[in-house]
Amino acid sequence: MRSPAELDHVHWHDLTHAYGPAEDVPELIRALYADDDDTVGDAIHELYGNIHHQGTVYQASAPAVPFLAHAVLHAPGRRDELLMLLAVLADHDPQDAESPSWPGSSVAAICAELARVLPDLLPCLGDAERAVRRAALRVVAAVAGRLPAEVRATAERRVDELYATDPVAAVRADALVVLDRFGRETAALDSPLPEVRLAAAMLAAERSGPPYEERLVDVLAEDGAEPDPGDDGFPWAGTRSQEDQLTDLLTRDVDAGLAAAARWIAAGDLGARGSWLGRRIAETWRDREPEVLALMLAALPHQRDTRASVHCLTTIGEWIERLPEPGADLRDALYDHARGEEETAAPALLALVRSRDPRALDLVLRNPGPQTLSAAASCFPEAADRLIPVIRRTLAAGATGNGAIALIGALAQYGAAARQAQPELLDCLRTRRAAVVAARGIGRGGIVTPEITSLLHEAVQSTDSSLSAAAAVAHHRLTGEAEPALRVFEGLLTAQGPVHWHLSSLRPLGSAAAPLLPLIEPLLTARYEWTRMAAAEAHHKVTGSPERAVPILAALIGPTPVGLCALKALAAIGRVPDELRPRLRYFASSPLRLLSAMPFSQVHPDEELRTLARTLLTTD
Repeated sequence: MRSPAELDHVHWHDLTHAYGPAEDVPELIRALYADDDDTVGDAIHELYGNIHHQGTVYQASAPAVPFLAHAVLHAPGRRDELLMLLAVLADHDPQDAESPSWPGSSVAAICAELARVLPDLLPCLGDAERAVRRAALRVVAAVAGRLPAEVRATAERRVDELYATDPVAAVRADALVVLDRFGRETAALDSPLPEVRLAAAMLAAERSGPPYEERLVDVLAEDGAEPDPGDDGFPWAGTRSQEDQLTDLLTRDVDAGLAAAARWIAAGDLGARGSWLGRRIAETWRDREPEVLALMLAALPHQRDTRASVHCLTTIGEWIERLPEPGADLRDALYDHARGEEETAAPALLALVRSRDPRALDLVLRNPGPQTLSAAASCFPEAADRLIPVIRRTLAAGATGNGAIALIGALAQYGAAARQAQPELLDCLRTRRAAVVAARGIGRGGIVTPEITSLLHEAVQSTDSSLSAAAAVAHHRLTGEAEPALRVFEGLLTAQGPVHWHLSSLRPLGSAAAPLLPLIEPLLTARYEWTRMAAAEAHHKVTGSPERAVPILAALIGPTPVGLCALKALAAIGRVPDELRPRLRYFASSPLRLLSAMPFSQVHPDEELRTLARTLLTTD
């Protein structure tokens, strides 16, 4: 250990942390000895921000370790927080220690320093405060595999004593985990202490992997229903908390996870843990929506606050369209919530709309909002005569941002019937409210007037490149004149910076964009994959030939956002290289979701991936 008197012996100005030279570290360490608790807390917060920034460690991190260890033993308070700072600084994947770069890495240096000072910190395992004992156990666990034999033997003996005698069950459970880090398997599934049984079951599940033995699932479900009542839920390495680790374990085995979530919900869904686990399962596994939504319906009456209720209702709304015929019980519950408190009414109404319950339409018309109007336009296409006037009034009332975008998107679903909303779209363009999507909507409308062409011409001159491109395309679609659009895109495709957005925008020009081919063709070999994808798609749209586009798109296809876009483009072309079929079969048949949800996406990307793969597999 090193005392504050030695801080000036370190050349901190030659070391770096998250924000540059580490010259501020000595003062932060000295502040740990202040009598004022707020000063100490602020110093710890700053140290987390610079020598351990979002999980990353730096040159200055290892030299700070012996000083932090001294502060644990000699500073006036917050010993548990200082111990946890030491533990997270040394956090590493044991497999990393086998990599060639490990000996010279910052985390290797931290572990070496922590292993040297650990003998001085072992008395913390006998501290009167449970939080200090728990944090000290995590410090031991962080370097359990890096200790010299003598220190390891002493540490293991002290941990064994805690496991056998500590009066706090949570501390015994932590000690069991540390013994496992030392390579000791302890038969504890029959322990009389639920916390110890749970820790033992989690360790056994980690070792075995899914599917878990029935006995393990019983323990995970029974003893995991209620988190440790203490308020010192410190994380283990690689996880945010034991609760998160348990959720991860149960999510890996979908049947075990559903069984545990059902039991937790039946027991009252304490902390919304069962409903949260159900949501994670729906996000991770395909085709489990019926079971998950049944869990959400069962969980709704147990929610103790508005936030938890909104969580359940939002989950239902995200997945209810995956049910061929949502049950009456579920729709009735949504209808009741949609007429209830304002905070829960919005997600309930959105879910009710997506269930295609006829009662939803009247509620939307009485209390219209951009998101519910957009969903209603999709789910009730036969109600155009009722919805379009409301969408128009909402736009005219001054909707902006994502709300205006959603409303204009709703109009796009009605085709020719949406032409009656041209005045509102023109006003959006004129006032620059969601002007890009308004310009696209005007272009689709097929109405040509001097006012419309004048507004589009003005928008083409905009310094906003997205608006300029959208207006140029709309002008072309309405008038057939290609020259203004060609001038705009020539400028955009030769400008500095990413061009894939502009390549995607010019697709509606089709063969009229042929003069741009000399600018498009070099981009087919661009380093940035989004640019190659957009260039290939644009090349096909302009030339009508798939020969150059197909190999580029096929090489990009994968379970990634750009891979999905490439798959959409390939589906539009309708040609499938034979070598792509095994990948498509994997996309179509995987029980796990291969893509995560994306903000503002009308359809879950993973569902798009699977549907497109199935469609293309039927293509000759």
